[in-house]
Amino acid sequence: MSDIETLETHESFGGVQGVYRHGSAATGTPMTFAVFTPPQAKAGPCPVVYYLSGLTCTHANVMEKGEYRRAAAEAGLIVVCPDTSPRGEGVANDPAYDLGQGAGFYVDATEAPWAPHFNMYSYVTKDLLAAVEAAFPVDAARRGIFGHSMGGHGALTLALRHPDLFKSVSAFSPIVSPTRCEWGQKAFSAYLGADQAVWAGHDASLLIEGGAGKAFDDILIDQGLADNFLENQLKPELIEAAAAKAGSKVTVRRQAGYDHSYFFISTFMADHIAFHAERLVG
Repeated sequence: MSDIETLETHESFGGVQGVYRHGSAATGTPMTFAVFTPPQAKAGPCPVVYYLSGLTCTHANVMEKGEYRRAAAEAGLIVVCPDTSPRGEGVANDPAYDLGQGAGFYVDATEAPWAPHFNMYSYVTKDLLAAVEAAFPVDAARRGIFGHSMGGHGALTLALRHPDLFKSVSAFSPIVSPTRCEWGQKAFSAYLGADQAVWAGHDASLLIEGGAGKAFDDILIDQGLADNFLENQLKPELIEAAAAKAGSKVTVRRQAGYDHSYFFISTFMADHIAFHAERLVG
């Protein structure tokens, strides 16, 4: 772990919850991430799931409020939680919460002033995977990915574009079609420019409609019905329609009374850990 700095570690459910920092070639900045290694990792490599967080979040939100460690320890899964964007002096930003630092959208920016650092697509699929799997007892043949909101969008699109990297995928209240909501349109215009054909490559519903979902036996989505972003930003009916058209399996569970918060995520976290464990552990 020579090129990874350990910031903190804590014993938890027989395993270790740590926070680490490393340099990223993709972002050109230091990046912080959290890793939970279950007790089974003492005996050998374990499957791994990567959790991508939503707007305004860092690695800490799910680490502190997601309640994944008990289920991950029981299943024998390593859980990795990266940051949502590059940060620091000299990194472009915007005063709005839905653009800039904390809002990387898991794409590689091509437009100024974002292009030098906002390359979260390459960061997750290259730098993060390489760093984690060189330093922790990970079985790289058994990777899953999940996330929330903007991170749900990231998890879906990265998995759909890279079934060679990720064998399972799920999401909490994801932005299923960023080309058809204000959050996505704003971010994609800023990061990727005006060409909507480029945007389409980062839209989970359009990717599934084009056949990308056939690589997975199922995609699990949980969506709270009291989520104030449901109708205008999240629109789960779009991914259901895409899956039906393409003949792919997407399971959307609509949860009455639940909102967009970590109270919702933590309630159904064990279900998602079990979903990945079934496909990665057996």
